[in-house]
Amino acid sequence: MTTPAATMDPPVDEIENPPVETATAGPEESRPSLFRRMGRGIVSVLDWGFGMATLFVGLAVLSVIPVLNFFSLGYLLEASGRVARTGRFRDGFVGVRKASVLGSFVIGAWLVLLPAQFAAGMWNDAELIAPGSRIATGWRVALIVLTLAGLAQIAWASVRGGRLRHFLWPAPVKAWSAIRHPRLGAWHEVGDRVGDWIASLRLPHYFWLGFRGFVAAVMWLAVPVGILIGASRIGIDGLSFLVTLIGAGLLMVVVLYLPFLQAHFAETTRFEAMFRVKAVRRLFQRAPIAFWFALFVTLLFAVPLYLLKIELTPREVAWLPALFFVAFIFPARLLVGWAINRGNRRELPRHWIVRWLSRLAAIPVVAAYAGFVWLTQYLSWHGSLSLLEQHAFLVPAPLFGL
Repeated sequence: MTTPAATMDPPVDEIENPPVETATAGPEESRPSLFRRMGRGIVSVLDWGFGMATLFVGLAVLSVIPVLNFFSLGYLLEASGRVARTGRFRDGFVGVRKASVLGSFVIGAWLVLLPAQFAAGMWNDAELIAPGSRIATGWRVALIVLTLAGLAQIAWASVRGGRLRHFLWPAPVKAWSAIRHPRLGAWHEVGDRVGDWIASLRLPHYFWLGFRGFVAAVMWLAVPVGILIGASRIGIDGLSFLVTLIGAGLLMVVVLYLPFLQAHFAETTRFEAMFRVKAVRRLFQRAPIAFWFALFVTLLFAVPLYLLKIELTPREVAWLPALFFVAFIFPARLLVGWAINRGNRRELPRHWIVRWLSRLAAIPVVAAYAGFVWLTQYLSWHGSLSLLEQHAFLVPAPLFGL
């Protein structure tokens, strides 16, 4: 005969160790479905692609603005330096997600302010036709109202996250709730988040890196490029030919080392690394084929960029051809960083046959590049001054390089 207590109280081990089915039922039910995971993956890929496009456009725009183009060069050096430190190409795509947020904000703000821009155009036309008329006054009032409404929508979208969907759909229920029940310190928190996000961009770091990389590259290129420019101004044919050979020979020597010196500088962030030729030579001995391939791609991708200088591009749309410069220079920078990393990972030099074959194979590459650069002064709109625009090493500006 059993007692009531024995029939109602569960065993102690059952209380401390519940059945497996009960413990795992929650996570099984809360796991997203396959279609939802696929949807999230597609959205993530699209967001990354949009961020990459925004990043390229931003670098292209910065590259044609004096002083600001150091940000563009600094980013390219940073990408090369990160790949040199880790050996992973994906580490070179710096700030793609942040660029997606910034691109969404710019496009969303532009769309929100479109009605105000339309009203501004109508008001301007009305003032030209009938100054001070009722129609002109009405459009002026509409402009003020639409501008204030657009700014309010931009602020509200920023509070919600600043994504494009936040600009396209204002979420009126949430907006009304936020107006009726304002939370103290909400705008202060938004300001802190925006400040932290801007600080995470590390803009001073990119500017300082680009500026130092630019100065060091100019120091390397000043003598050979100066000789080539001087040779084009000499009237005596024999002397001009001799000076041109000297300048082209010096340019070939500089081109052999400069891409890797810049990557080594970006890897260490030390200015003196731009002049450590022996360190680069040691790295070359450990990865000669990788060095040759990176050099070949860097110079090959720089060659087509000179063709865009045949005609003078209007300043207003100069950033459009600069897109091609960024698209060509960026992968070349990643490859140079990858070659540096391969040299760092290996401890012993490669076989001497491989090293010398790589050296010999590099001679026609740098010779062809130096010859093409010399020839471009007769094709470019800027004449011999185009020799100053060394796209593979300086700011990626097609028509405004220094």
